[in-house]
Amino acid sequence: MGKNMRQSAFALTEAKYAAGDFRHTVFDGVETATVKVHAQQDNVAGVKIPKFEQLHTGGENTKLALTGLGAGGQQIQTCRKAFMNSIELLVQLASLQTAFLTLDEAIKTTNRRVNALDNVVRPKLENTIQYIKGELDELEREEFFRLKKVQAKKKRDAAEKDQAVIQKNAEAASQLNGTSNNVLKTDDQDEDILF
Repeated sequence: MGKNMRQSAFALTEAKYAAGDFRHTVFDGVETATVKVHAQQDNVAGVKIPKFEQLHTGGENTKLALTGLGAGGQQIQTCRKAFMNSIELLVQLASLQTAFLTLDEAIKTTNRRVNALDNVVRPKLENTIQYIKGELDELEREEFFRLKKVQAKKKRDAAEKDQAVIQKNAEAASQLNGTSNNVLKTDDQDEDILF
């Protein structure tokens, strides 16, 4: 870039030396710009980057082609070509520089977001997860304890019910027999039987 700009400045100096001051002739001969810069946007990884393109709007102006016809015409045309090359390089450089600056800003923003996620959001989420796990463990222990108590009460109730049934059966049996006829009971004196 520096070399190209140096050549353009040197070509301007040569043209001024050969043709004299031709600035007013160029200003009078130019009606519209022959080179325009068109800006558009490219999308690179979700980042919109401005991109500049050089557009030639028309053919060579006939007045500019005749500039320096009397003296130094060739030097003026050489100077014009050198500056056209410089403009093309400047447009490319501007496009690259804005792309670099935009990408650099996007990278910095992304790094800030990543740091915020790593240092703020992630620890909060981990603490929340630990709290939820602790509460779930506590609920599980409470549920286990409750089930153990329910099982113990069911066993106790079943044992009481079985005891009540046994006692009820015993009472019913004793009522059926009226008095207890015990065969082995020897309250009465029986005679001895001899054979």
